[in-house]
Amino acid sequence: MKQAGAATIIILIGCGALVPSAHAGSRFSQGRVVASTPAILPHRERAGVVNRQLVDRLDNLLPGLMRETGIDFWLVINREYAEDPVYLTLVSEPVFAARRTSMLAFFDRGPEKGVERITISRYPQSPGYTSAWQGGTSDSQWSRLAEVIADCNPRRIGINVSDKWAFADGLSAGLRVRLSQALDPALRSRIVGAEKLCIRWLESRTALELESYPQAVAIARSVISEAFSNKVITPGVTTTEDVAWYIRQRFEDLRLEPWFQPYVNIQRRGMERNPNLPIIGMSGIIQRGDVLHTDVGIRYLRLCTDTQEMAYVLRLGESDVPAGLIRAFAVGNRWQDILTKQFAVGRSGNAVLDAAIRASKEQGIAANIYSHPIGFHGHAAGPTIGMWDNQGPTPVYGDWLLHANTAYAIEGNVLVNVAEWGNQPVQIKLEQSALFDGENVTYLAGRQTNWHVIR
Repeated sequence: MKQAGAATIIILIGCGALVPSAHAGSRFSQGRVVASTPAILPHRERAGVVNRQLVDRLDNLLPGLMRETGIDFWLVINREYAEDPVYLTLVSEPVFAARRTSMLAFFDRGPEKGVERITISRYPQSPGYTSAWQGGTSDSQWSRLAEVIADCNPRRIGINVSDKWAFADGLSAGLRVRLSQALDPALRSRIVGAEKLCIRWLESRTALELESYPQAVAIARSVISEAFSNKVITPGVTTTEDVAWYIRQRFEDLRLEPWFQPYVNIQRRGMERNPNLPIIGMSGIIQRGDVLHTDVGIRYLRLCTDTQEMAYVLRLGESDVPAGLIRAFAVGNRWQDILTKQFAVGRSGNAVLDAAIRASKEQGIAANIYSHPIGFHGHAAGPTIGMWDNQGPTPVYGDWLLHANTAYAIEGNVLVNVAEWGNQPVQIKLEQSALFDGENVTYLAGRQTNWHVIR
């Protein structure tokens, strides 16, 4: 055992290698309690990892993105408790808020000199920010910002305003007015929206991040495996809410931050289905013969996970999952492969959705697709690939093109008639976090290929 802060943690299960999406197999998928929870760093050590990743992003990722989007001076200005969505991805741990008015500026001096990182803020920023703060009042802070911009003399000043993307709309109306008042007309005329830069910054994953991202996903999957076991579930007694709150408490005990409340639901032979809702499930006491589903997500080392897995509660006399449910699960995995094969650089989320729906229908699979980017946020910046209540094009977000080194929650469901249930349709609802490297989609910590089993 290894002590991590005050929590006792068992050392990592072998999840360091990424698992290609077209391949089955993961010790998480065998429907048994995982013998250990992957190693979790204490908060102080997490800060070191995050800050190394941040310096790497600022040094090696940001310059290329600024040139790709044509912005040579990027401003990120926000106030405490009204933080810009990108702000906390640009400052080091442990920073929790903007503290009064914080101003970050990034000036691209060209390929040889690189991007200068400047802060005009009362409180210093690190790593690698040069402070241009000279003290004084709020008015003098804005005057100093104007001086810095004038000295840099940029061609295009990017600010975070967007009428479409919340991720790129972090500059408040009040601060935008102050900025306009601070700049002379010549500089004011150079202001442009930094929408594309914000999205590209948020959606891009680096090699350093991918060293630890599989660990975050493995942790989430291990807790699901534990929750979907007889350690937690007693048929006829335990409720779906009991399991959901067990998962939530387990994450809290491990000092991990859920980014949404875990959800657990039941499908049962003979249950009535609401034909107006595309998602099947109910809450209540878990009974033998039930199909269970959960949806959980955590944030670890600033990166979010999003995972949905399924379990079966054996009936008395059963020693294994019914064959019809095993076949249904295989259809779910086949649908995942169909979807991930449609990923291609330069293809929009809407185009991926359309191709995956058509390919699924050709194979006789009734699929509902609602995949999304994942990263610094759970429902993150990047191309939307369907929505649970819209299987057609999604304007704006679905039009965004896929780029290499971006991560996604491969999410959706298939509807399969199960003979053992009198041909009642069962919904196989799956979601696993994955990386698109520009050629292949790879699951960050494997995927579920067999039912979790409660005996």
